[in-house]
Amino acid sequence: MSGRDGTAGRPTAEPTTEPTAEPAVEAVRAGDEAVFGEFAARHRHELRVHCYRLLGSFTDAEDLVQETLLRAWRARESFEGRSTFRAWLYRIATNACLDALSGARAREVAAAGAPGHPGRPAPADVPWLQPYPDELLDLAAPDEGGPDAAAIARETVELAFLAAIQHLPPRQRAVLILRDVAGWPVTETAEALEMSVASVKSASQRARATLRERLPRRRADWAAATRPSRGELDLLERYVTASRNADLTGLAALLREDVRQAMPPAALVFDGRAAVLDMWRPVLEGEERWGEWHCVTLAVNRLPAVANYVRRPGESSFTAVNIDVLCAEDGLVTEITTFGPELLPLFGLPLSIEPAVTEP
Repeated sequence: MSGRDGTAGRPTAEPTTEPTAEPAVEAVRAGDEAVFGEFAARHRHELRVHCYRLLGSFTDAEDLVQETLLRAWRARESFEGRSTFRAWLYRIATNACLDALSGARAREVAAAGAPGHPGRPAPADVPWLQPYPDELLDLAAPDEGGPDAAAIARETVELAFLAAIQHLPPRQRAVLILRDVAGWPVTETAEALEMSVASVKSASQRARATLRERLPRRRADWAAATRPSRGELDLLERYVTASRNADLTGLAALLREDVRQAMPPAALVFDGRAAVLDMWRPVLEGEERWGEWHCVTLAVNRLPAVANYVRRPGESSFTAVNIDVLCAEDGLVTEITTFGPELLPLFGLPLSIEPAVTEP
C-alpha cells in the first residue's frame, strides 16, 4: 500500500532470519571468500534493485553492485556483525551510488527537443531512465508472499516513481529510499549516511513534498501489485493486435484523451491522444509507412509492455524498433514510455527476428 504522503510502504530491510553468528562474522573478517561469496550472492539481486532506484539506470545499477561488493570485500574487517550483512551491504551500496552521483557520473535532469519535432521538450523527464525486466525483479524477492515482495512491488519500481525521485537531490533521494522504501529507522539512516537525525527528518519531509507534486494522483490508490492485472493484460493484447495490424483507429480507441508518451533518452513528450496519433500516423499509414509489424509482449517494472519489430519492404527479417511500456487506468492507456531497441538484450530478445519465428 502507499504510505503517508503518497510514498511507498515500509517493508523491513533487515530480516531477522539472516545468520550473523560469530563464526560467520569472523570468517568474513578473516577473508574467507566462500562465506563472503555466499552472503553476497544472497543479496546481489536486491542490491541491484536498490541501486536502480537511486540511479534510474539498469546498466549503471549493475556497475554499482559490482562496486559495492568490491568495496565490501576490501572493508570486510569493518563488518562486526552488529547489524545484518544485508544492512551492511545496503549502507555500502547507498554510499557508492552517492559517490557516483556526485562525481563524474552526476547527471542533470534536463532535455532539449529536436528542432521541428512534433513532441515538446520535456525538462521534467529523465533521459537516462531505463526499464527493469520483471524476471530480474522476481530474483530480488523470489518468495511472492514473503516480506521482501513488497520491496519490489509496483509502487516502488514503477517508472513514474523512478522518474519522480530522480528530481530529488541525491542525498534526499537516498534518505527517501532508505526510510520509505527499505523501511530503515531514522537513526540507522542517519548513521548510514553520516547525517544528523534532524537532517534526515528534514530531508524526508522535503523529499515527500517533492513527490506529492510530481507523482500522479492516481498512484495513491494503487495496491502493492507485483504483477500486471488481468485487465491490463487484456488491454495489452488489444494494443498488440492493433499494432500488428497497423490499425490506427484501433489504437486510438485504446488511448485516453489525455494520454502522454515519453521517449527517453530523446526527452520528448507527446501530450494528448491527437499528438500521439499524429506521431504514429506516418509510421503506420500512407505511402511512407514502415512495413509489416511484429510484437513480443513483455513485463517491465510490474507493468505490461511490448517489444515492436518491423519488416520494411524488401527486407527479409524483422528489425527491432522500440519497447513500449504501458500504464493504464479504467481500461485505457494513460501513459506510454518508449525505450530504444538497444535495451532488448536485457530481456533476452534479439535485435532482429526471422519471419519463420513470427509465424503462429
